[in-house]
Amino acid sequence: MKLKMTSFERPNIRNMEGYAPGEQLSAHDIIKLNTNESPFPPTKRVGELLANFNYEALNLYPDPSSSSLREFIAEMHGLTPKNIAITHGGDEGLRLAMTTFVDPGEHCLFEDPTYSLYSVLAGIQNAKSLSIELNDDWSLPKDFADRAVKSESKLTFIVNPHAPSGRFLTAKALGAIADSTPGVLLIDEAYFDFVDTELKYNTAEIVKKHKNVLVLRTLSKGYGLAGLRLAYLVGDEKLVAPIREKTADSYNTSKLNQELGLVALQDQDYANNVWNEIRIERSCLSEELRMLGFKVNPSQTNFILVESPEPKINAKEIYNRLRESGVLVRYFDTKRLKNAFRVTVGTRSQNAIFLEKLSVIS
Repeated sequence: MKLKMTSFERPNIRNMEGYAPGEQLSAHDIIKLNTNESPFPPTKRVGELLANFNYEALNLYPDPSSSSLREFIAEMHGLTPKNIAITHGGDEGLRLAMTTFVDPGEHCLFEDPTYSLYSVLAGIQNAKSLSIELNDDWSLPKDFADRAVKSESKLTFIVNPHAPSGRFLTAKALGAIADSTPGVLLIDEAYFDFVDTELKYNTAEIVKKHKNVLVLRTLSKGYGLAGLRLAYLVGDEKLVAPIREKTADSYNTSKLNQELGLVALQDQDYANNVWNEIRIERSCLSEELRMLGFKVNPSQTNFILVESPEPKINAKEIYNRLRESGVLVRYFDTKRLKNAFRVTVGTRSQNAIFLEKLSVIS
């Protein structure tokens, strides 16, 4: 008997689009400037720990609460371990916020454009997405908070510095949004390490002042550990507790990850040197791109959003021709970004090769 084909997916999963990550090509000669990884390796302390790691201890489960790591992070921020939840990469932190605070059918709010995973997570939760288009200069529209109130948004996402533009919001601006947002405001600080030091605000102070603010930090970018998958959430104890104690997976962070994350965070001298080097290269790369005739958006991240000098040549063609020449940048085939591409700040030599290839194309 021929069985009738059946779809077992929930209807909202069947009808949604999944997240499309940047290309991950394995060829050794690719200049990879498309997914905002650090061009520098993590601290040597990571390598030393790996070389001397007691693999025999892996027969036992790890510390379920990542106590040592949470204690160190809390001390870094001037908070307590109860303010911290460790996650398996930033994406798990975002998913946990969605499943903890948003019921199916309730609203989530985010900027447009922004990190595309936000809407995917809302779709998985069967929540309603409300996106608010940014102004031409990538600033938030004045009615952003009002629209959050009217939508009764249970979870509002703000990535700061912004992706893909690189724009940076002050603590005052974020505080105003937190004060008027009816639900939880999640500030995604994935790129905060690269902000110019004189512009940085105190994350802990925002968390202390606003009981509805949840901040996401990751070790993927600033600490060169994208391959490790380690991040953490910072917030009021009552906001963090249900995530850590209820919705997070049991043993969501391995013993090895906990130890590697700790040694990486402890070497702040190395991390600061890397961040400063990327800031220098970001400035040099931006200037070189302007000299080639491109519009360069001011950035406080480890990437630059570049607008092509159309009609001479469009961004998609630039992306394709760079790819053919062995250089990967990120192109977003959307209405707002159709004439732009995003390039990760690489090492000086990587940036030089990218500029050389680009100058031939443009």
